[in-house]
Amino acid sequence: MQQTEKEREDCASRKLRLYWRTNIRIMAVLLVLWALVGLGAGILVADSLNEYRIPGTGFPLGFWLAQQGSIIVFVLLILVYCLFMNQLDLRHRQELEASEKKG
Repeated sequence: MQQTEKEREDCASRKLRLYWRTNIRIMAVLLVLWALVGLGAGILVADSLNEYRIPGTGFPLGFWLAQQGSIIVFVLLILVYCLFMNQLDLRHRQELEASEKKG
């Protein structure tokens, strides 16, 4: 049975909304993780981490994690985001191609 143009547009629109909803969910989770690391290491547990020093530098661990650790975590989260988005893009492309073959 052939799909009408309207049905194909509705299907593509639903898939596009699902794609963006998933994208927003991924970004929200990663931003929350980054905020927790930045806030947690930089403010909440910094005093207890400052009891330890980084060997060879003398910097307190809490200070280092607040300054450098959050940047390192941010770069790692960018990598994770890229990996997740590559998978999401591939899945979305495959779904669209499959629906085009049906219609």
